[in-house]
Amino acid sequence: MKPHDVIMYPTMTERSVYMIENENKLIFIVHREATKQDISKAIKELYEVEAKEINTLIDRQGKKKAFVKLKEGFSASEVAIKLGIL
Repeated sequence: MKPHDVIMYPTMTERSVYMIENENKLIFIVHREATKQDISKAIKELYEVEAKEINTLIDRQGKKKAFVKLKEGFSASEVAIKLGIL
């Protein structure tokens, strides 16, 4: 899968802002068929940061969310500012 096909868009909620600021995590809505390896590669290519840990879940609407914790040395706040979230 191409990176733009894997990651659809970032989420902007109170919870996601808390995770960006305190846990160095970003939350994205991703393609339903995307694996954690696909998500990791897409994050690296699109945003030039590396993921330390990725957790996924499928919400009630059937959308797949990816919680991406960034490695030390990378800032979720900087990526969020580039994306226009913060």
